[in-house]
Amino acid sequence: MRPSDFDTAFISHAPGYWPEDSMSRWSDFKWQLRNRVDSLTDLEARLRLTDVERAGVLLAGHKLAMSITPHFFNLMDRDDPECPIRRQVIPRIEEGWNAPEELSDPCGEDSHMPVPGLVHRYPDRVLFLVTDRCASYCRYCTRSRVVSGVGEQHLETQWEAAFRYLEKTPQIRDVLLSGGDPLLFSDERLDKILTRLRAIPHIQFIRIGSRIPIFLPQRITPELCAMLKKHHPLFISIHTNHPRELTSEVRDALGRLADAGIPLGNQSVLLRGVNDSVEIQKTLVHKLLMCRVRPYYLYQCDLINGSSHLRTPVAQGVAIIEGLRGHTTGYAIPQFVIDGPGGGGKIPINPNYIVEAGTGHLTLRNFEGEIFDYPDPSPMPRAEMVRLQQQAMPHAGC
Repeated sequence: MRPSDFDTAFISHAPGYWPEDSMSRWSDFKWQLRNRVDSLTDLEARLRLTDVERAGVLLAGHKLAMSITPHFFNLMDRDDPECPIRRQVIPRIEEGWNAPEELSDPCGEDSHMPVPGLVHRYPDRVLFLVTDRCASYCRYCTRSRVVSGVGEQHLETQWEAAFRYLEKTPQIRDVLLSGGDPLLFSDERLDKILTRLRAIPHIQFIRIGSRIPIFLPQRITPELCAMLKKHHPLFISIHTNHPRELTSEVRDALGRLADAGIPLGNQSVLLRGVNDSVEIQKTLVHKLLMCRVRPYYLYQCDLINGSSHLRTPVAQGVAIIEGLRGHTTGYAIPQFVIDGPGGGGKIPINPNYIVEAGTGHLTLRNFEGEIFDYPDPSPMPRAEMVRLQQQAMPHAGC
């Protein structure tokens, strides 16, 4: 799998599948939301669907809704069902089959909720699920059980109880707003949430997890950025998986966030047929750095129900990291992680660069396969310490 010219360049795909007269409204994010593709009829008017996709769309209303913004829809190949963008957002029949190892709540979030909507899994930070809606829906969504309103559960965030828990739990210093996508909220509503969090003295910084800059870059307005700037230190983690997603509109939206002083990181999910090659990942991380976004995590796809057709072997993720490390700048290399099933948290997975660990030494392998012996530090012998102290004594009066 190699990147195409469409993947490597920052370009606009508008108006794409939409008529030319749409361009006067294209930059209005509310127009984008109103014109999302969310039905089989909408799809078939624009793409040549396979039977696998058609059946998947018919089943989607029972698991995770389908909804695709015009901006993101334009990135899809009309005739190629294996298009890496199509695979992410168009349902396929494989979603209807749950492999034996799959779970509805693979990260164990429900079992770590002291208050509905608030996940406290790590000692000093919490995940605050503030909405169950997104601009578009990823078919591998970890929270498909609650996101989009058609799954087996409904998100029932208890706002006041959540704020009270945060106020009385001083070890919490970091709050991640997620969902769903918090940037779907109006500027005013998001401002109120951030203001309330900022009023809690022990909360040092706030993060927002969002795919809005990718699905709906028109939402990243100067007004939104000015509001977010009031709440520093504020971080945003975006989610992009393939270099084609980084269009000129996305680059400009990310630039507005960066100019507002917001540190940006990217979280990708390793997906079969989407980004499971060194070439695609290298193009992605290089484009991210050009957008002032630091590649942060590369996730092994969670064991979410109906996702086996998108998961890759773990060894593939390790091979990708090995193909990046030493072959590009360290700033471009994400940490490959597996979220421990059932609530184990993020577990880093790395290539094995330690060939042998002996007493007092390590045998190491570098990115080119060369072997190096590294002596582990040993404590200074006491006799040598005494000798140096005696040597220093004549100079004590200087």
